[in-house]
Amino acid sequence: MEFRTSGESSNVEDRRGMKPAVVAGGGIAILAAIVGLIFGVDVKPLLQGLQQGGPGVQQGQPRAPDEFKKFSDKLLYTTEVVWEDVFSKADKPYRKPKMVIFEDAVSTGGCGNAPSAVGPFYCPADQTLYLDPSFFNELQEKLGGSKGQFSQSYVVAHEVGHHVQNLTGYSKIVDGKRGTREEKQYSVRLELQADYLAGVWAHHAVKKGLIEVNDRDISEALKTAKAIGDDMLQKKSKGWSSPESYTHGTSEQREKYFREGMKSGDLSKMKMFFDAKYDDL
Repeated sequence: MEFRTSGESSNVEDRRGMKPAVVAGGGIAILAAIVGLIFGVDVKPLLQGLQQGGPGVQQGQPRAPDEFKKFSDKLLYTTEVVWEDVFSKADKPYRKPKMVIFEDAVSTGGCGNAPSAVGPFYCPADQTLYLDPSFFNELQEKLGGSKGQFSQSYVVAHEVGHHVQNLTGYSKIVDGKRGTREEKQYSVRLELQADYLAGVWAHHAVKKGLIEVNDRDISEALKTAKAIGDDMLQKKSKGWSSPESYTHGTSEQREKYFREGMKSGDLSKMKMFFDAKYDDL
């Protein structure tokens, strides 16, 4: 993947080299790690369990800008351009999310403290994406995904997709299903929708000349989407999978909807993930 724009976002904060004053661990951290590795929806309920006496204070000194920071600045910028345009065509305002790069652990502005084991996540309370870049090594070495730039872009675009869902009200629909028999099914709907939205971003970013991708880039991103399906992850961890426990969708579904988003670029198709029968997704 190559960037074809010189634009950079001013909404990326690099906290690597800094750590929260208080970070709890234990069983909750382990559970959060399992959820995080397959991209959490709303990690607030888990992360609040890691919080002690407030969000904490970041200590230490941030690193000097490096290639990943530059990559993040450009990538988030492309999402800002795409989603501002898409929202404006629907006569809706788009509020840009923030992105925090961290290592080891981080304090959020509304979802408590989190270790890097939770993986990339979006905190709706502060409308911020959080990411430890070491996740991409885990993705390739342990999960069978790719850490190519377009694959990394898919991961970030998926989390931006959760921000879009937060702005458009879909996240509230899923929040309303917590504690019900339909909770996991609605979680899958939301995650597949976020995969589709990541594809929508890719479609428009290419069309606008913000990025250039080739067949290999697309193949690597689809490989990552496939690697993080519930069925694949469960089989890797315990040798079998149980569909009734899925929260993110199968490998086939995740690959399918990211691909469909790239092909259509149609935001209006967001509703199909909540209108369709669950078994038809």
